[in-house]
Amino acid sequence: MSKILFVLTGASQWTLADGTGHPTGYWAEEFATPFHALTAAGHRVTVATPGGVVPPVDRASLAEGVAGNRAAAEALAAELAELPELLNPVKISEVDLADYDAVYYPGGHGPMEDLAVDADSGRLLTAALASGKPLGVVCHGPAALLAAELPDGTSPFAGYRLTGFSNAEETAAGFADRAVWLLEDRLTALGADYRAGEPWAPHLVTDRNLVTGQNPASSGPVAEELVKRLA
Repeated sequence: MSKILFVLTGASQWTLADGTGHPTGYWAEEFATPFHALTAAGHRVTVATPGGVVPPVDRASLAEGVAGNRAAAEALAAELAELPELLNPVKISEVDLADYDAVYYPGGHGPMEDLAVDADSGRLLTAALASGKPLGVVCHGPAALLAAELPDGTSPFAGYRLTGFSNAEETAAGFADRAVWLLEDRLTALGADYRAGEPWAPHLVTDRNLVTGQNPASSGPVAEELVKRLA
């Protein structure tokens, strides 16, 4: 059995370009799919958030049309509301990477609000990448990569092949002209080798120990890759 650290956003609001806040949090599918896959494989999951706050779920990710149907949406919402791992997170600042065999960051717009500028998370990501341990990141989760920095001020992810929520998807979602910045643009500016797939289709990119998925539909393939690497 391996121990997996899930790092989730603690933000319930995403600040848009006009200064207004848009309700957000972590995306339910991007947490639940890998959680189920990894625990079913016998692994143990610990959740970490900024300050150890209970992570808010993005209510949009629990809509009937997203979850599949009303019954599925209600079942998922009920599970997430009672899951001990989500109700008892640890503080990112107190995480010891040596205690874990892999690290995983789900998305939702929340990471663009807090993890993108969280120094503790940035240090954790830098250490995880250098450790060689599997590091999975999905959808808007790669926003957290923006806070990672080497002593010389450069990004440890520069030159890595990776993906994340694309500009095309942000446009389709109706936020491209409302956001302060777009994830694809920022990842490219880091010097990462950003690679987009078709909007909304599963798209997995791996480079050394880094495993990234483009969108919610990619959380399954990322989970499968992590399970395989931990076998």
